[in-house]
Amino acid sequence: MNQTDLLKILEEIHDGRLSPAAAAERLKHLPFEDIGFAKVDHHRALRQGYAEVIFGKGKTPAQVAEIVRAMVTKRASRHNVLVTRADAKIFTAVKRVARQAKFHPLSGVITIRRNKEITGKGTILVVSAGTSDIPVAEEAVLTARMMGNRVEQLFDVGVAGIHRLLEHRRELTEARVIVCAAGMEGALPSVVGGLVGVPVIAVPTSTGYGASFGGVAALLGMLNSCASNVTVVNIDNGFGAACVASCINRL
Repeated sequence: MNQTDLLKILEEIHDGRLSPAAAAERLKHLPFEDIGFAKVDHHRALRQGYAEVIFGKGKTPAQVAEIVRAMVTKRASRHNVLVTRADAKIFTAVKRVARQAKFHPLSGVITIRRNKEITGKGTILVVSAGTSDIPVAEEAVLTARMMGNRVEQLFDVGVAGIHRLLEHRRELTEARVIVCAAGMEGALPSVVGGLVGVPVIAVPTSTGYGASFGGVAALLGMLNSCASNVTVVNIDNGFGAACVASCINRL
């Protein structure tokens, strides 16, 4: 349920095409629906501009599938459904309740695209330092697209071969928001930040050898960036970076 959905229901009541009782039936699960092991937040798109996203890790395939069922069976809403940190078993269960579901094994994301409306004002560019960072970057790409944004991607352009990045100055300067995923020492967001005048959301990844400490080295490096337009999310959190980028892109 988002603002457009709510206005449509009110217009149908006003025009006599929908009875108050039928409208109440559509809206009875707002603001959430209790399905026992989860309380599905059908009100989130109305409050925040995008629907609740399902974090698959730690949930059983059956639990994820039931949450998806609760989200896709509501006639009052046609929002996109996104599951992060999923696997093939979860996808098999989800596919039984949502035939249009698509699995992206590299990032572990399941998408159910039901609305292709673009609500973002500009383009979100997702950049990865290395090929090993692509799973996190892809999570950001898919999340931003499902939240109604135009998204471009630029992968494997890290500081070990900086000429690869400089080859794409046009894409960098045309973006309205940039998400930058990097492991190892996490230097790339600072470089990107120094080239553009837009927000750069840095995502430290757990890619690296021993002293990278599972992404902590990249996290600390990004937090200490001297580029003043760089902000940082948690390790491997491509989803969170895309959410923030989407909020910025709607302003």
